[in-house]
Amino acid sequence: MQKILDYLRKIFTIKSSPNNATDSFIATATDNGDELVGIAVDEMSLSLEGINQICNFEGLKLSAYDDSTGVWTIGYGTTRYPNGKRVSEGDRCTLEQAKAYMQHDLKIFERAVNSAVKVSLKQNQFDALVSLAYNIGVGAFKNSTLLKNLNLGDYKEAANQFDVWVNAGGKRLQGLVNRRAMEKKIFLSSK
Repeated sequence: MQKILDYLRKIFTIKSSPNNATDSFIATATDNGDELVGIAVDEMSLSLEGINQICNFEGLKLSAYDDSTGVWTIGYGTTRYPNGKRVSEGDRCTLEQAKAYMQHDLKIFERAVNSAVKVSLKQNQFDALVSLAYNIGVGAFKNSTLLKNLNLGDYKEAANQFDVWVNAGGKRLQGLVNRRAMEKKIFLSSK
C-alpha cells in the first residue's frame, strides 16, 4: 500500500489556490508538468441533524396534499418529482419513494445555498439556510434580504430575517413562526 501512495505522490502534486468567489481554498491536482488533471470543489452538504430537522418540519405524507397555498405536496415536502412533473391531487408514494424524492430535492437546495452564499458558514448555519430554502424555494431565497445581509457579512441581521418568512398565502401561520424560530436558533447556535 505504501508503494502505491508513494507512486501517486510522485505523479501528482497538490496546489492550493484561493477561490475569489468564496475566499476559500480549492485543491487542484496537476501532473508533473502544469497540466490540470482535477479540482476538488469546497462545497458544504447538509448534516444528518439538518436532514432530520427538515424531516421533522415537513412531516411525511404518502398521499398528495394541498400545502394550504394551493401547491400539491407529497413525501417530505416534495412539490415536483425528479422527472420535473408537478405533484398532483391523488398522487401516492411509498416511504422509499418519499426518501428518494427528498434526497433529490435536498441536492437542489444545497446547490442553491452553496452558489448564493459568498461568506464562510459553520455547519449549523448552512443547515438552517438549506431548511429555509427548502421551504421558501430557491428564487425567494436567492432574492431575500437575509441573503443580501449575509453576503455583506452581517450574520446578526441575516438571522433576524428568518422572522420575516412566516406567511403563506398572505396569512401568518404558527407552524412557520415555530419553524423560523428554530431555524434562527440553529443559525445562531455556537456549534
